[in-house]
Amino acid sequence: MRALRVAVVGSGPAGAFCAQILAEEADHPVSVDVFERLPTPFGLVRYGVAPDHQKIKSIVASFAEIFETPGVRFLGNVTVGSDITVSELREHYDAVVLASGAPLDRRLGVPGEDLGGVVPAGRFVSWYSGHPDADFDTSLLSAERAVVVGVGNVALDVARMLVRTPDELRRTDVPEHVIEALAGHAVREVCIVGRRGPEAAKFTGKELLELAEVEGADVIVPAEELALAEAQQAGAGAPSRPAVARMLGSLRKIADRQPQGRSRAIRFLFNRTPVEFVGDTSVTGIALAHTADPAQVEVLETGLVLPAIGYRSVPLGGAPFDEATGTVPHRDSRVLDGDRTVPGLYVVGWAKRGPSGVIGTNRLCASETATAVLADAAAALERDTDTDAGGTAIDDLLRSRGVPVVNWSRWLAIEAAEVRLGQASGRDRAKFHHRADMLVAAGIDR
Repeated sequence: MRALRVAVVGSGPAGAFCAQILAEEADHPVSVDVFERLPTPFGLVRYGVAPDHQKIKSIVASFAEIFETPGVRFLGNVTVGSDITVSELREHYDAVVLASGAPLDRRLGVPGEDLGGVVPAGRFVSWYSGHPDADFDTSLLSAERAVVVGVGNVALDVARMLVRTPDELRRTDVPEHVIEALAGHAVREVCIVGRRGPEAAKFTGKELLELAEVEGADVIVPAEELALAEAQQAGAGAPSRPAVARMLGSLRKIADRQPQGRSRAIRFLFNRTPVEFVGDTSVTGIALAHTADPAQVEVLETGLVLPAIGYRSVPLGGAPFDEATGTVPHRDSRVLDGDRTVPGLYVVGWAKRGPSGVIGTNRLCASETATAVLADAAAALERDTDTDAGGTAIDDLLRSRGVPVVNWSRWLAIEAAEVRLGQASGRDRAKFHHRADMLVAAGIDR
């Protein structure tokens, strides 16, 4: 039996786990080509996990082993949808798995959201993480107050990065120009705004305690709102919610600490809903309505607002997409077009279930998708798919279109160059920010 040929679109955790399971756990030969629009692998592990979370980011060593598995190929710097289409992939592979993630920030949908200075948190995260397609106007860092809307882990990541000291930043792999911009900015207060009370916060206790340990800022929790949430949690007839109790306990430890008079502060503002961004062409303030009394509105002066309310997927040309849910419609991981499954087309990760879960969540999701692919393998091998030429046909097609593919060895050259770049400034590693620099390091002169 010839090998089952599978294309995976996206090299983040979901795509990598799916490739691994297909290559290692099938009862018959499987070859997997993983397509990535960036010259670099690992998706949000490289460009979404906070740079100061080096322990979490160390999982890339495990992902690297996946791409070094026999039968798995990395094809970076290839944009599915323009360099090659989903339809073309379906012609050359028995199965195509969409692992394209959720690259767009969700919008708040309030007036003034398009003003200058209102920057989706995901864009800011991508910028300080060195994403080659990310830009950020560093002049916005001249604001004395920044407002982060949202109370999830990303909101805390953003707040933490805004108050890190230069020494702390140099323990990470962020690009040098990002360190210079963050080290010299004028922000003295970061307000984290939550629509509901502290009991409804979505960040983890670990993230909260890490925020409280930053060297350069006092963390301030509103005592009255916290006391109200504690009373409700302890009230007669209140349902027992251990996770909420632990969260409130962590917040209480922070609230009871005396401010140390540090140069910066992170302040939580709960029970407030953004209703308008104030300003003519650029934001000068954010109007917040109190949840208990919507008629009570306060305006916080600010020149930088970073909404961190989640992500959504984008349509991938040639594949069905549900605009309402921001996901690829599917049944048991098999992509649906209306009520019918699309032969040979599958989905995994955030594109499948929405932006939820942690890195490990994607392994279970990938297992479900790989199981569906392998269950359909016999039928796939019987389809009239031009797989005899295999990867050679795809390589020739991309070469004919002038696409400079970054294979695994070229990625390793980029990685080695980043290590040298960091060591030159006394750091373990420093990321390239520009695609052109990555391609030069990979030995591609364009």
